Amino acid sequence: MIKAKRLTASIVVASVAAMVGMAYAAVPLYQAFCKATGYGGTTQTAIKAPTHLGKRSMSVRFDANVAPGLNWSFTPETPAIELQVGKTATVFFHVQNLSDSETRATAAYNVAPEVMGSYFDKITCFCFSEQKLGPHEAADMPVVFFLDPALDADEMTKQVDSVTLSYTFFASKKPPQPLALQAGANQPKL
Repeated sequence: MIKAKRLTASIVVASVAAMVGMAYAAVPLYQAFCKATGYGGTTQTAIKAPTHLGKRSMSVRFDANVAPGLNWSFTPETPAIELQVGKTATVFFHVQNLSDSETRATAAYNVAPEVMGSYFDKITCFCFSEQKLGPHEAADMPVVFFLDPALDADEMTKQVDSVTLSYTFFASKKPPQPLALQAGANQPKL
């Protein structure tokens, strides 16, 4: 009887530990899955452009958004381009900090329709790292990309003639202040 209770308790503890572990692993595993497959419109990252061009051209549209709580303006320099599959393109997005203080932000991105995520390859993008702008500072940020020629052979993309690349900038979480700058750290004791 005692052996059975110990076994049951061990199984319950192991199950709870496994569930907690899976909860922590779920987000990184999902992100890795999306990045590898293009699921949900997640774009791919490439080191270099393809060596051959595809057979068709597609319209690529650009969408720029700023999340609430971030005082930036953000717009594409051009709303759309026509691009031959396999050809590398560079487009710029104009961003400006409208606030009186330095601000940091990170851009989230996706493409629509979602089926194009695995064929939209970025070589360079401001979305790969956090961006910092000083008070009222402006910048033109490039994106270098191509549409993978393999999409010509995919039956699911045969009817797709345009794709939209969408970005949203979100304010970065504030880094912790050094102890010397925290309120009351240098206050004399009374």
